[in-house]
Amino acid sequence: MMNIPRLWVLAALLATSAATAQAATATAVFAGGCFWCIEKDFEKLPGVVEVESGYTAGNTANPSYEQVSAGHTGHTEAVRVLYDPATVSYAQLVDYFWRHIDPTVKDRQFCDVGSQYRSGIYWGNEAERQVAQVSRDALLKSGRFKTIHTELAPASAFYLAETYHQDYYKKNPVRYNYYRLSCGRDARVKALWE
Repeated sequence: MMNIPRLWVLAALLATSAATAQAATATAVFAGGCFWCIEKDFEKLPGVVEVESGYTAGNTANPSYEQVSAGHTGHTEAVRVLYDPATVSYAQLVDYFWRHIDPTVKDRQFCDVGSQYRSGIYWGNEAERQVAQVSRDALLKSGRFKTIHTELAPASAFYLAETYHQDYYKKNPVRYNYYRLSCGRDARVKALWE
């Protein structure tokens, strides 16, 4: 009988700890071509808690993969990154993002062509807008790129992609690795950033 109150206390402590951890996280939305690839890239970054694949910056509510991939909804494939700001800052996420895309192309990333594969940083507040803009401007000023086509826009509705797209690289490693290699993503990123 004495253990019952202790279990309630333990349960309350765990619930409080989980709520505190949830409150200590933030989200960021990025589009970098195929969401399978950018999801995997962000999941390797320390401080990132979770990455979800989805669709954003479009004009159709609850779009399907078929609708988005056909290019009729205005959306782009994107990821929503849940992160711990005590471990990784928004500015660090933006910097990391740049180094995993090709910002020099419009309406495409690597072998995927169309506005649904455009790159983008979708900021959630004025501070994030400033970080994204300063970061882009610094890249241009550096002379590394003559132009940057990555979209900078306020965050809009984010719709989760279908379940089979979430963690695709874990569920289908052979298909995923073949796609990533044949698409030339890593080779192009290396050529741009090294």
